[in-house]
Amino acid sequence: MSEGERATKLRDQVNGCWMGKAVGGTLGQTFEGLQGPIDVDYYFPVPTEMVPNDDLDLQVLFACKLAELVEPSVSRHLLAQAWADHVAFPWNEYGVGMRNLAEGILPPHTGSFDNWFAAGEGAAIRSELWACLAPGDPDRAAAYAYEDACFDHAGVGIDAEVFLARLQSLAFVEDDTDTLLDGALAGLSADSEIRAVVQDTRGWVAEGLHWREVRERIMAKYGRSDFTDVRPNTGFVVLGWLAGSNFSERITICNNCGQDTDSSTASLGALLGILDPTAIDERWLTPIGTDLVLNDEITGITPPPTIDGFTDLVLDLAERLEGRYPDVQEADFAPADYAIPVELGFTNGEHGKWQVRDYTELPQLGGASPADRVEFRETTLPGTWVHFPREQFEDSILVMRLRFDARGRDRARLMFNSSEHFRIWLDGEFLHGSQGSQYMFPAPDKAPAGQYIDLSPTPGVHELLVAVKRPPADRDYAEWIIALVEQPSAMWIEHAFRPGRA
Repeated sequence: MSEGERATKLRDQVNGCWMGKAVGGTLGQTFEGLQGPIDVDYYFPVPTEMVPNDDLDLQVLFACKLAELVEPSVSRHLLAQAWADHVAFPWNEYGVGMRNLAEGILPPHTGSFDNWFAAGEGAAIRSELWACLAPGDPDRAAAYAYEDACFDHAGVGIDAEVFLARLQSLAFVEDDTDTLLDGALAGLSADSEIRAVVQDTRGWVAEGLHWREVRERIMAKYGRSDFTDVRPNTGFVVLGWLAGSNFSERITICNNCGQDTDSSTASLGALLGILDPTAIDERWLTPIGTDLVLNDEITGITPPPTIDGFTDLVLDLAERLEGRYPDVQEADFAPADYAIPVELGFTNGEHGKWQVRDYTELPQLGGASPADRVEFRETTLPGTWVHFPREQFEDSILVMRLRFDARGRDRARLMFNSSEHFRIWLDGEFLHGSQGSQYMFPAPDKAPAGQYIDLSPTPGVHELLVAVKRPPADRDYAEWIIALVEQPSAMWIEHAFRPGRA
């Protein structure tokens, strides 16, 4: 193959990557969050252009910021600054990473500290840029992917992006399925759960099981209450690829598995577009066109107007990187500096301690504050996300006093996503209460019903009192996540529960 032919092939593959990404994201967006299995075989509704998707938006942003540099170099701190300057997505791990950054924490600790969504799909969906910047060089692609993922993920959430970046990088130069999967897994530890779900999925497909049966096994072993968890969703990417026989069948199998459909289906579409750009049927391409459409929450950049233009930007950036590995800059971090000061006490509803209580043993909704019936002691909690062991409940009800400052926001949302029944008082007056949730999903913009309340805080420091019922004997701990976010953006308020911090 001549130099010109290699360049043409590479351009077709990079362009195929982004078109496959756009197809999969557009197909899957309608069904995002559905448990599955689903039964669809085409877009619904049929679009008239590419549906904007954070999966692609963030990669466009990163490429644009890297392209501004005289000598481009991938760095976790450069990428973190791009989040701070240009992104207004409040969702899941994105919101947590940006909150941590705003509080003075630097990556990789922005991803690992106080982050319930550390295993979400938000980094796995950003793998393609790094593969396209290091085609056929999986080690370098993985190094870039780590720099990206550590901003808002840890552990298995990083592994998923590393795996996909390696897989997609290798797809530029290899087409044998087993060789590709083995090469992608070579960058993961032996005990990685991404390695485990990939190997299990390979084995179940090799046994000849129908994709629906494989899906059931993936969910039974790796499913979580978080539909964006990378473990099942990475399994679905591999399942769609192995169980299907062509582009259409593969992406529809992946999509029909449910869960984080726009993410998983976009990842698979991108992989298939690299492997064979001509395999993307025209029926998928015609409705979405080639215009590059971003969400309004990406601001302050001027992206290329088309997928073709973005392909050219990425190819030029890959050449300018000249094979350079990331500029790794470690950051110190002391988690104790970010603990939340609280006062804890314990009580119960027996012997008339509550004037009126309900069957949960907590005060009825609207009841008086129990503060004057509790002996408090000062302590700290590690962050907004708490596992409080049942054995440490000294009585049937834990009462927690803490303070918050909305820092000038006049509209806010208080979320208390709790596994156990709770009641909340604000400045001594009853505010909110709910039954414990069977569904933990502490994203303030879409918290479970009854686990949040909107309010209009006045300036200054306010006192919250939270009463939490002890878990039943079959649960080892109470779990809760408390958040204060501004409205309507749903972005976390920095240091909300550390009012003494600047």
